[in-house]
Amino acid sequence: MRTFLATLFVLVAFTMNAQSTWKLDSGHSSINFSVSHLVISEITGSFDQFDITAITGDDFSNPKFDVSIKTASINTKNSQRDNHLRADDFFDAEKHPAITFKNSSVEKTGDKTFSVTGNLTIKGITKEVTFNGTLNGILKTDRGEKAGLKLTTTINRTDFKVGGGMGSIGEDVMVVIHLEMKKQ
Repeated sequence: MRTFLATLFVLVAFTMNAQSTWKLDSGHSSINFSVSHLVISEITGSFDQFDITAITGDDFSNPKFDVSIKTASINTKNSQRDNHLRADDFFDAEKHPAITFKNSSVEKTGDKTFSVTGNLTIKGITKEVTFNGTLNGILKTDRGEKAGLKLTTTINRTDFKVGGGMGSIGEDVMVVIHLEMKKQ
């Protein structure tokens, strides 16, 4: 009887602490940003190549995100501007091919909301950044289990030495990430 109870306890503990790996569905995900220009308008853009993995509880609780963004994939729909953004005074994509983020903590802020704090590295400079997150839902389909999320933050581009003293461009950059992830 003791062996049965001990086995049952181990199984229950394992189930409660089960971890899942979730991989990015790149066809249904995006990393977007906007920054003011001349204080009267907004320039928007995206990064078109990125990889995101999350290790979570089975219900997508307490996610550990590992993010890598290909810097040269910046896209503002203006090739001249994009080439300038890849240059050394902005992202220096040749020397710094990736922007990375790894979170160190997650705090539940509501039924479907949370904050994710971690280290964001741009141009070799690492700063702590907090994203506000929403778990839009988890859905079981015939193609597997999927989770939808939205993450937002605002970063100061000068903290990462992006754009130097470009006075015509705002310092605050709003980042909005839409994710669809598939449980592995």
